Amino acid sequence: MEIADETTHACSSSQFFRPDVNEYLTSVFERAFPPELVTNVIQTLAEYLGKPPPLTTLRINTLLYSREEAIRLLEKLLSEQYQEKQISTPPVIPHPILVDTVIIPNDGPRKCLLHTKRVIVDLHCGLAVMRGADVFAPGVMAAPKCLQSGDLVSVFADMEGKCRRGLAADYEAQTLYVGNGIAVLSRIQLFGSKSANRGTAIKMVDPLYAAPSLNAELSDVVFIQNLPSIVASHVLDPQPGETILDMCASPGGKTTHIATLMRDKGCLIALDKTAPKIFKLKQNVERFRLSLVHCFIFDSTKALYKSANEFVPLIPTPPPYLPESFDRILLDAPCSALGQRPQPICSISQTELMSYPAYQRSLFEQAVGLLRPGGTLVYSTCTFNPEENEAQVAWALKSFPRLHLSNQVPFVGFPGLPGYGIDAEQLRMVQRFGPIQFFELLDLQQTAHCSANDNNALAKDTIAFFVAKFVKV
Repeated sequence: MEIADETTHACSSSQFFRPDVNEYLTSVFERAFPPELVTNVIQTLAEYLGKPPPLTTLRINTLLYSREEAIRLLEKLLSEQYQEKQISTPPVIPHPILVDTVIIPNDGPRKCLLHTKRVIVDLHCGLAVMRGADVFAPGVMAAPKCLQSGDLVSVFADMEGKCRRGLAADYEAQTLYVGNGIAVLSRIQLFGSKSANRGTAIKMVDPLYAAPSLNAELSDVVFIQNLPSIVASHVLDPQPGETILDMCASPGGKTTHIATLMRDKGCLIALDKTAPKIFKLKQNVERFRLSLVHCFIFDSTKALYKSANEFVPLIPTPPPYLPESFDRILLDAPCSALGQRPQPICSISQTELMSYPAYQRSLFEQAVGLLRPGGTLVYSTCTFNPEENEAQVAWALKSFPRLHLSNQVPFVGFPGLPGYGIDAEQLRMVQRFGPIQFFELLDLQQTAHCSANDNNALAKDTIAFFVAKFVKV
C-alpha cells in the first residue's frame, strides 16, 4: 500500500509564488538581506507557509474559568479525541508568559497509508483539516460512487479549485493529501439529497497533521487563536472602564480578548464592513457572554467625523465618531495575509499585493484622528511583507509627529527587519513573528539566544505576524 507524507507535495518558491510576486519579493528582501541570500530566504518562506504551525494555541475565557479549570477540561476532551484516533494524547502546557494562554503540541507530518477510496475536498476544508478539523459535508467535492458510511478513505484537497461538486470519477488535477478518515455519510447522503447535509462527512482518524479538534465543544471556555493575535491584544493593554475601538474586528478573536482584559467593563466598539462579518463577530461575543461590545457594519476608512460643528450622538451609537473619542485603538489591518499557515500555494498577484499599503494608510489616518492624547494605537498584520509592516511604521512616524513608538509588553517574538526606514532602536520596539531562519541569517544580537532547534524557537514558530505600538502625545 502506498505511503504518503508532506514530501509528496513539496514545491520550490518559483512554484509556490507567481512569477511577478517572486520578482517583487526579491526586490523587497534585497533591502534586508545580502543579495546572495535572497533566493534562499524566499524558498525558506515558501516551505514555512506550506506547513501548519507545530503548536495549537488556545486563549482562555478568564471571565468564566481559571487556567487550571480550562486545562482540566481540555485534558479530558483531548484524551477522548486522541484515543479514538489511536494517537498519543498531547500535553496541555501553560504558556510561560501569557497567563491566559495554553499551548498544545501538534503531531506531524505523519506517515500515512493511502486507501483505495479517495475523497476530494475544497482547499479551504483541506487546510482546516491540517489544523485539526474533521471534514464537513459542504467541503466535500468528489467521492467514489460506492462510498458508504464506515468506509476508510484518503482525503485530498483540490489545489486548483476545478473539481466539480458531485464528481464520481478520478480527479486528475493537482491535489494535496491531508490524511485518512472514516466516512460518516455515504455518497448518496452527500450528493443525492435535495436538502444539503451540513454535518460531519468524514471523521479524520489518521490525519497528516494531528491537532486538537474542538468544533463546538468548550466554546465558552477557550478560543483557538494564533499566538501573535493573543500577543497583540495584550500589547494594547486595555483597561476596565475605557472606551476602545477595534477597527477591523471580525471574526472577533481580538475583540473578545480585549473585552475579557477589560473585565467586561467599559465600552468596546467593534466595526467591520459587511453583514456576514458582523454576524460572525456577534456570535463570538455572545459565545463569551460579553455585554460591553457594540458591533456595527461600517467602513472604518470613514469612521472619523469630518465636521466637529454638527451634532454627534455620544458613543456607543453607530459611527462616525468625533476626533479624539477613544482611549485605545486596535487596527488589525486588512493585509495580503502572507503569513497565514498553512497555504500550500500562493495565488495573490503583485498588483493585489501592492494595493494593501495605501488602504492600510487610509485606515491608519482615521485611527490617529480618533485617538485621544495619551492614547495607545496598536497596528498589526498577518503578513511577512515589510512594505505592510516596517515601511508603514516609518511612514506613520514621518506623517504624524504626535505619534511615538512605544515598547511592547509582552515581547515574545523577534525585532523588525532592517532596511525599511526605521532605525535600530525602533526595530527593537516593533515585534515580528515568522520564519526563525530569517533572523538567524541576519545574525541579530537580539535572537542569539534562540536557535531553530530549541524549545523557545518552537514556541515562536507561529504564523507570520507584525505588531507596532504607538502612543499619541
